[in-house]
Amino acid sequence: MRDFLPADKARRERVLAVIRQRYRAHGFDEIETPVVEDYERLHAGIGGDNEKLAYNVLRRGLDADGIRAAADDPAALSDLGLRYDLTVPLARFYASHRAELPGVFRAVQIAPVWRAERPQKGRYRQFVQCDIDIIGDASSRAEAELITATLDALDALGLEGGIVRVNDRRLLDAMLDHFGFPEAERPGVLITIDKLDKIGAAGVATELRERSAAPEAVDAFAEFLAREKGAVNGFDDEQIRAALPDGLEGEAIGALAAIGDAVAAARGGEAPLVFDPFLVRGMGYYTGTIFEIAHPLVSYSLGGGGRYDGMIGRFLGQDVPAVGFSLGFERLVDLVADAADDDIHAVVLVHDREVEVEVAELIALKSALVAQGSRVRLEQRPKNLKPLLERATADGYTHFAAVRPGATIDTLEIKPLG
Repeated sequence: MRDFLPADKARRERVLAVIRQRYRAHGFDEIETPVVEDYERLHAGIGGDNEKLAYNVLRRGLDADGIRAAADDPAALSDLGLRYDLTVPLARFYASHRAELPGVFRAVQIAPVWRAERPQKGRYRQFVQCDIDIIGDASSRAEAELITATLDALDALGLEGGIVRVNDRRLLDAMLDHFGFPEAERPGVLITIDKLDKIGAAGVATELRERSAAPEAVDAFAEFLAREKGAVNGFDDEQIRAALPDGLEGEAIGALAAIGDAVAAARGGEAPLVFDPFLVRGMGYYTGTIFEIAHPLVSYSLGGGGRYDGMIGRFLGQDVPAVGFSLGFERLVDLVADAADDDIHAVVLVHDREVEVEVAELIALKSALVAQGSRVRLEQRPKNLKPLLERATADGYTHFAAVRPGATIDTLEIKPLG
């Protein structure tokens, strides 16, 4: 968990403002949910490994004897927990407010989440997620809207050139069935396949054998990998089929191709999508399309998401189609170039410590500049003015002025910094 100095905070808020503006332009409405959710909801088996990283809140009113008695039962110790993502709270929110929402609801959530990560580079226990979700639309239009809005936000941040890797959990399952992996083995097999980029085809085959996966299935899969099939450029029906085992069929192929056509039409050219038959994504609640953002500036993903049609039904009692896309804000903000301050004038008013200036006079000058649209800070002049002005420049101030007794808005001599 981190503190942010003023310049860092201002940078983060500028990036968030761009993301919010672009998502709003695409018809998404921002909501807010509590930072805590019921323990049972956070540990319902739909959050994957993130459930193991949840911070739980001790039940109120437990004394020492009660804590000892409940020591072996987490649910007895805790009734609440800090949210570890924004998708589980959104599902609960929609189930609670469905009657007040449109039939197809487009939501934005931008908020901190908490996970008990091990402290290491790039891992934070509190971090911001930027999520957009569409609930109530089972068609491929929803995925196309999410991808288009996300790419638009990246473009607006100056991060053009991003590629969205796309797959479908139904095709993954069909592939594993084609190779002959028993259903009981598939969760573990997917964990290994997800390491393909890191350990290569030979490493995947070796690890599958170490897991005692079905030998014939591992051999068939290794043979398929040796054919050098994988992510393909382009995103039409033919190219998607070319990356799959021969003869593999499914309605997901046509749905993916439709997404590609829609994104290409929205962007006025070829869709920046690639079909990756080995994209897995670890969340257990995905039921269909899954996607991740790749960018040439970095080796890691800048965000991802997918369709989770089964989650809301757990809270509502009936299934509702849902799909979402989440930007990894902490990774993203480090890539965005520093923007010029939006203020026309950001002025530091420096008053002498030796020449007394009336408080009312200073506040009147500051208020007059603020009324003109400037950002204004009052500073008492130190012996050495240079460090003060350097700090002001680092904080985004563009001008300064020395204030003397009797100064007015018209007589102030405002000079540029730097």
